[in-house]
Amino acid sequence: MDVVQLKKQLGDYTRSLFNEGFLDDQFNQLQQLQDESNPEFVAEVVSLFFQDSQRLVNELAKDLEQQSVDFKKVDAHVHQLKGSSSSIGAQRVQKACISFRNYCDEQNIEGCLKCLQQLKNEYSLVKNKLETLFKLEQQLLEAGG
Repeated sequence: MDVVQLKKQLGDYTRSLFNEGFLDDQFNQLQQLQDESNPEFVAEVVSLFFQDSQRLVNELAKDLEQQSVDFKKVDAHVHQLKGSSSSIGAQRVQKACISFRNYCDEQNIEGCLKCLQQLKNEYSLVKNKLETLFKLEQQLLEAGG
């Protein structure tokens, strides 16, 4: 595949992530912080997001399995995940966190468990989408674009 085709494919794929609501303008702002002196900036920030999010999702699952759920603790974890997803522009994860926090306020365990599943799904989707995006960017770099 030549550079022109790769650029088009990358552009189309990136647009689809915005059109489908996976990413918002915050991701563009993150990309603007990347330059020649730090060409891996976005990938590094997103990689940290993946690590942190996976840890928080695991914590949430553990928190919600307790005999007596500490909704303040659950809410604190969801709030943290909402903030980090917001900072990279992972819009659908952020929206799932907003719903989750509402159920925490109501101390609704069934709602929280349902939101945890939705959160896991959205996180997994955005992780796969961003990994694909970075692979396309890498292919473009290797092709000299």
